[in-house]
Amino acid sequence: MAQRVAIVGAGVSGLASIKCCLEEGLKPTCFERSDDLGGLWRFTEHVEEGRASLYKSVVSNSSKEMSCYSDFPFPEDYPNYVPNAQFLEYLKMYANRFNLLECIQFKTKVCSITKCPDFTVSGRWEVVTLHEGKHESAIFDAVMVCTGFLTDPYLPLDSFPGIHAFKGQYFHSRQYKHPDIFKDKRVLVIGMGNSGTDIAVEASHLAKKVFLSTTGGAWVISRVFDSGYPWDMVFMTRFQNMLRNCLPTPIVTWLMARKMDSRFSHANYGLIPQDRTQLKEFVLNDELPGRIITGKVLIRPGIKEMKENSVLFNNSPKEEPIDIIVFATGYTFAFPFLDESVVKVEDGQASLYKYIFPAHLQKPTLAIIGLIKPLGSMIPTGETQARWAVRVLKGVSKLPPPCVMIEEVNARKENKPSWFGLCYNKALQSDYITYIDELLTYINAKPNLFSMLLTDPRLALAVFFGPCSPYQFRLTGPGKWEGARNAIMTQWDRTVKATKSRIVQESSSPFESLLKLFSFLALLVAVFLIFL
Repeated sequence: MAQRVAIVGAGVSGLASIKCCLEEGLKPTCFERSDDLGGLWRFTEHVEEGRASLYKSVVSNSSKEMSCYSDFPFPEDYPNYVPNAQFLEYLKMYANRFNLLECIQFKTKVCSITKCPDFTVSGRWEVVTLHEGKHESAIFDAVMVCTGFLTDPYLPLDSFPGIHAFKGQYFHSRQYKHPDIFKDKRVLVIGMGNSGTDIAVEASHLAKKVFLSTTGGAWVISRVFDSGYPWDMVFMTRFQNMLRNCLPTPIVTWLMARKMDSRFSHANYGLIPQDRTQLKEFVLNDELPGRIITGKVLIRPGIKEMKENSVLFNNSPKEEPIDIIVFATGYTFAFPFLDESVVKVEDGQASLYKYIFPAHLQKPTLAIIGLIKPLGSMIPTGETQARWAVRVLKGVSKLPPPCVMIEEVNARKENKPSWFGLCYNKALQSDYITYIDELLTYINAKPNLFSMLLTDPRLALAVFFGPCSPYQFRLTGPGKWEGARNAIMTQWDRTVKATKSRIVQESSSPFESLLKLFSFLALLVAVFLIFL
């Protein structure tokens, strides 16, 4: 059974891992190479090696009710989408609330993690660190790696003919901090993920001209969804997830396209995804359609050729003068402190069982936390991973035989469509609710909706039809939180409170009351039909 656990990184997953270890009676030591916690969410004016970098204006893409730790809601006065500075404050509140700081060694770089000579018996690891120029070595019973996947920029310059002849400025989006550099410049942003779109929109307020180049397109949605509510609180429900997974993929894809186009036609704006059968990550941006319709951002296809001071796009004979190129081309990931025999990264993925455990190790004493891209928030995903992983490290939960794990990992790598539900285009992408529920099952913490319907029908309705917020993951089992039910029942109140800063008089008619009554009765009938 593991006692001493080494944790690499004090970001959102690292903090959750420390807390989970403490809850299970283990002794965690977290190594953080920078001088403060927060990982991705700690803004600095300069890029730091080995740490994710963000720009000054970054705001969370998941709402606060959907992206908090499952037993620690955001403060009520926080906005529904949290700017990075406030997000960092929240992480510090979390660390202070659960006394996590005393477990963190700052300014300590992990140089290597290797198996001890008796690993096949003990499962122990030797961890070599560097602090203030001095190397130290220590033995740990288990290791949790929480370094994320946004530290190594992917910059495929060889894919852009003529780039070395370009005389203007070019850099990866990781280097971007403020939009001032774009003032009165002609800017090209390559890559239409969340970062690329954000940068193009920001640049359009100062630049002379902005082009956003995309080869595959993307679905662009606003943080403000139906009736003005946060997108994930409307989209991410158990009811909707069940419907999506029960329908054939072509029907789900068609319905998704109709929903995405309800705000504006992606085809008319040159944004429609080239491959609509496989779901790419949504682009969350509230301004892009408005910048396109006013001519401030121009959508273009891939690059054919770059010249000294201009760019030629595919299917276009016209050269466009360009001063600055931003490559928002994503990231690769690696674990330089681990030998390839422990974790090998190939084609943007690693052979990890349930995205956590190396499937081939003789002893399951190493866990990778946060190496996944769920269609949902990373904080509750990483936290749930850590809750299960710690119980495995402790010896309470057991993994299947290596042959079974390897078979599942290989099947996932093939990424064969199931023909039902959403089909994802990358192996690291996962169905958020399905994945979380699977991990919760392993620790006996998955909510039992049928039992809940009999004992607490009001809560059952909120859990099934309402947002699948992280509080649901603390209703039962190990780590049960007594405040979970109240947090679920009041989540909409906190959401509205954040926006309703001016009190208005609302009027209701008898017709509305009658309609609500009939809607409630129809809802009850639907619930009983589902659970029969």
